[in-house]
Amino acid sequence: MTDKTALVTGANKSIGYETARRLGEAGYRVWLGSRDRERGEAAAAELRQKGHDVRVLDIDVASDASVEAAATRVLQEDGRLDVLVNNAGVLGSMLAPSEEPITIIKDVYEVNVFGPIRTTQAFLPLLKAAPRANVVMVSSGLGSLGGLTDPASEFYSINILGYNSSKTALNAATVAFSKELAAAGIKVNSADPGYTATDFNGHSGYRTVGQAAEIIVRLATLDENGPTGGYFYDEGPLPW
Repeated sequence: MTDKTALVTGANKSIGYETARRLGEAGYRVWLGSRDRERGEAAAAELRQKGHDVRVLDIDVASDASVEAAATRVLQEDGRLDVLVNNAGVLGSMLAPSEEPITIIKDVYEVNVFGPIRTTQAFLPLLKAAPRANVVMVSSGLGSLGGLTDPASEFYSINILGYNSSKTALNAATVAFSKELAAAGIKVNSADPGYTATDFNGHSGYRTVGQAAEIIVRLATLDENGPTGGYFYDEGPLPW
């Protein structure tokens, strides 16, 4: 058992839940971030039954007030944060780019881009209070411009304006934070969990949540020799 702490947003189900479980298994005290208190408590109860040290943290990454309140609570109860996994995300719509309403695209960006940015900013004092911290932005292969413009890529035909571009923007945020925070010993990386069977896609993905969480947990538990400012999936770096 360690005294390290980790926050996983959107952790009451799917990839977020599995990430929280794996970090708990590794000995971290886990803050299970959930927008829905009831679902968060149900998920935490399952993890506690497995012997993990889990606390539910009410956090809506699209709300300044919610994120600030969450950061204040962790500060008061732990005083630091060793791992931040920005996992919460939304799909938006599957409409053609010319038909997707701006209102939907804005909603997607509020969660997928501004959410991780505001959460990282709010928790930065706690990350700096840790001897060495890791931040993981849960991105997607659909955020890779290299992949989306390569006819040989499995994602080439998936042309979703709001979601895809939000993950590309999230990757840019990863680079920006990694540059600023390197001197503080904080590593910031993007993780692509792959096409995973979740509610997002009607469980049509071919990867399990266990496989998806692998790269996230790997980046969350990097030591001082690990990379920063990178974009990775199971097998290595991805093209931006």
